[in-house]
Order: sequence, then structure tokens, then C-alpha cells
Amino acid sequence: MARSIFSVTIDTQDPERIAPFWCGVLDVQVRSRPDDGQFVALTPTRDGLTVLLQRVPEPKVGKNRAHVDAVVDNLDDATTEVEALGGRWTEPGKTFEVNGYPWRCMADPEGNEFCIVAEPPT
Repeated sequence: MARSIFSVTIDTQDPERIAPFWCGVLDVQVRSRPDDGQFVALTPTRDGLTVLLQRVPEPKVGKNRAHVDAVVDNLDDATTEVEALGGRWTEPGKTFEVNGYPWRCMADPEGNEFCIVAEPPT
């Protein structure tokens, strides 16, 4: 069976257009553009996760079946940054909490959902 996860891949109609968004959210850079731009590979995050942006012909329809949960220091600051990068808060004004971890549902410029999660105060 699998030894590790190679990457998380996000489908997009235009990898170049959303690469700056994901670079800003994840604090990474574009590493390469394999397969004649079919993919945009980002440098690994601080914890070693690699994100690939994969060109697909169809637009996103419906809810993601899997998504990224990104840890942030402050939900309000991170929400403002996501929106400044061209993303959106999918349920404005709504913050969820599970076991002391507050989180918000966000989306990238093409509507791919992800969550921002703040660690509970110690």
C-alpha cells in the first residue's frame, strides 16, 4: 500500500491564474510547470505537503469531495488575506468549531473549497 502522499492535486481550468492565490495562501512558490503547463507544481509547504494545480477542461461543479484544511494564526486576518488574493468566505459571518478548533469554509477563485483552522488558545 501507499508509503506516503505524493501531493494534493487541485483541478483548475487555468493553473496559471490560480497559482498566485495558492502561493499566497500556502506561503509557497511555483516550483515547476510539468507536461507543457498541464500542471503547475508548487514548492512544498513548511510541513512538506506538495500541491499540484492540474489543468482540466470543465469548470468546477458542486461541492468538493475532499479539501485542504490550512492552519492559520488568526481567522479574521486569514479571511481578509484570502479575500484580498481573490478567494471568498463561502458562508460569510459563519465560524464553526470542533473540539475547540474554530474554522471557516473558504474558496479559491475557481470555487475550490478549503478551510482555514485556528488552533485553540492554550
